[in-house]
Order: sequence, then structure tokens, then C-alpha cells
Amino acid sequence: MDAPIMAELFSRGESPEILFWVGCSGSYDQRAQKITRAFASILTHIGIRWAILGKEESCTGDPARRAGNEFIFQMMAYQNIRVMNNYKISKIVTACPHCFNIIKNEYPELGGHYEVTHHSVFLQQLLDEGKIRLKEGGSFKGRKIAYHDSCYLGRGNGIYEAPRKVLEALDAELVEMKRCKSKGLCCGAGGAQMFKEEEKGTTRINFERTREALDTGAGLIASACPFCNTMLTDGVKHAEKEGQVSVMDIAELIALELDSTPKA
Repeated sequence: MDAPIMAELFSRGESPEILFWVGCSGSYDQRAQKITRAFASILTHIGIRWAILGKEESCTGDPARRAGNEFIFQMMAYQNIRVMNNYKISKIVTACPHCFNIIKNEYPELGGHYEVTHHSVFLQQLLDEGKIRLKEGGSFKGRKIAYHDSCYLGRGNGIYEAPRKVLEALDAELVEMKRCKSKGLCCGAGGAQMFKEEEKGTTRINFERTREALDTGAGLIASACPFCNTMLTDGVKHAEKEGQVSVMDIAELIALELDSTPKA
């Protein structure tokens, strides 16, 4: 995929409207790369000027800080801030709640002051403004979709309605799990738990959360976080429901339903 690189735009004296912060998961994980491509295709479709840092983008340092390694976090953060401030970046959009949370709330104390938006909020804004038009009678019309609240997006930043409004734009039947919104259950990946073995217990958190999603009877589980996507996909496989239930990011759903017909 031919993505605009910030360094190349800068060398031509150009600047993007937004910097798309891809994140480690969206860059390297094969499943999350599909989310990255889907969101990038939406940005291109609507004609917005965007760019990525490419090889100049480093991990935000979120897993390091959550795991207790403050030194590594600050090294990574300062490097990213230096790069972005050099390019005079002001607006950032990311599809990862972990990246969103740390750049928005924890980078300012280190000198990184940006307007940071999660892609769920960005997509809702584009839909509300009519910049994204969806096909009539799309493939998700009437389908049961269960939405899983990411901890860093929901309880961490109070973003509950934006992703739900994006799903409602698909004319889907949005069904809620018993534990949702401010009482939602973590997928099991947050706080750097993604990268360590679980403590002893009776079940894995992602298995428990996936069971709650399956109990809704939904044929599709929607998320707005690549970490959640991985954990819920593993849960669906563990329940041997891959043939009946799929896990997708909201950007993937919107990308599939974009109306490409010219405006009248």
C-alpha cells in the first residue's frame, strides 16, 4: 500500500491535515495490518491529506511504562516527541486506544502537545459531516453486532458513544453484553498483560469476555482496538466458533461499506 510518508511531504514543503499514528500492532501484527489498511483506505477515499511517520515512528512506550520500566518509556517518548515536533505535527489520529491514551494524556508532561483523536471518534465525525457515505442496504444491515469496550478508550477516556454510532450507521442491530460501557470487562491485554503469562486462575480473561459476547447471539463482535481484536479472536477460536462468529474493527466494517458512487 502506497502510504504518504511525513519525511517525503516535508521535503517538498507540504504538510498533512493529520498524522496517522499506526502503532506497533498496526505495523507488525498481520491481523492488525488489515485494520491499518482499512483506515488508510478510508482516509484516501474521502480525500483528506494524511501521512505516516513510517520508519521514524517508534513504539509510544506504553507497554514499557505499564510494565514499570519508566526509563525505556521516557527514551521512546522523547524520541517520538522530537520527531513530531520537528515536523510541527498538530493533529494525530490513531486506531489504537493505547497509543491514543498515552500520546493524549501522558506525552504533554514531556513536551508533546497534540490534538489526538481516536479513529472511532474521527469516523463518527466524518459520518456526521457527510464526508463518509455508506452503501444503501449494505451487507451488515440487520445483522447482530456486539461491541466490546476497550478499557483505554472507555473507562480511560470516556469514549463510549462514538464507536456505537459508527456501528449504528451500518443499520446493524447493536446488542450489548451484560458488562458494557463503564462496567465493561477487560479483554485481558491491557496494562502490558498482552506480553506476559497469566497468573493462576480458573479461566483466561479473554475466554470469559468472549463468552459474554457469544451469549448475546451476535454473529459479529466489533472492537476499536487491535489488542482487543487479538484477544477476542483467540477467544472465538477457543470456543470453536470461527465458522459462525467473526471479530472485526469498526474501520474494517466502514471500509467494506463505503459508497464509491459519485455525488449527484
